[in-house]
Amino acid sequence: MAEEKKRKVHLNQTFKNIIIIIVIACVFFFVGKLWPSGEEPTKMTSDLLSQQIQGISELATVEYNYTNMGKFENQATFYGWKVPFTTKSFIISYDGKIKAGIDMSQVEVKISGKTITVSVPQSQILSHEIDEESIEVFDETKNIFNQISITDYNQFAIDQKDKMEENVIEKGLLDEAQDKVETVITSFIKSSYQLSDEYEIKFIIVE
Repeated sequence: MAEEKKRKVHLNQTFKNIIIIIVIACVFFFVGKLWPSGEEPTKMTSDLLSQQIQGISELATVEYNYTNMGKFENQATFYGWKVPFTTKSFIISYDGKIKAGIDMSQVEVKISGKTITVSVPQSQILSHEIDEESIEVFDETKNIFNQISITDYNQFAIDQKDKMEENVIEKGLLDEAQDKVETVITSFIKSSYQLSDEYEIKFIIVE
């Protein structure tokens, strides 16, 4: 009996020791979370902030999805004269995607007191893709004197992309992208360094 009691006492003590160790570990964990580590926060400098922003590479702030339809028409010519019965044509529809934003590698930051001046390039179209699976061709002519070629399709697609880009720029796509660039960079700076409202962030567009 004495031996059995001894074992129980030993087991109880071991269990208590384990509980104590766990409690101490938890205390150290929460103290470490709440107590300052002694390390100073990273100081915000013009060079450091410029490098951080430039590291993003490209910033696409606006994505424009569209469906377009266009007609291609061509007639063979001879010394400037259009040859009769040589007209070839087709109608094509397709889906496209345009992304606009800025090249972040050109961004520069200057800090003077509580004023942060950010120099950014003008927004531009960063990419323009046509979904090849969405392409549909209608009313394609079969003119034996002036047959449709792959070159006709490719050149027409290029021409249509240029027209679509001109169209969205006229509608203010790049202006919208520029506004969002400033919003995104402002949020990045404020969240990265937890800036107070005393700081003022200004933007300069560099042409």
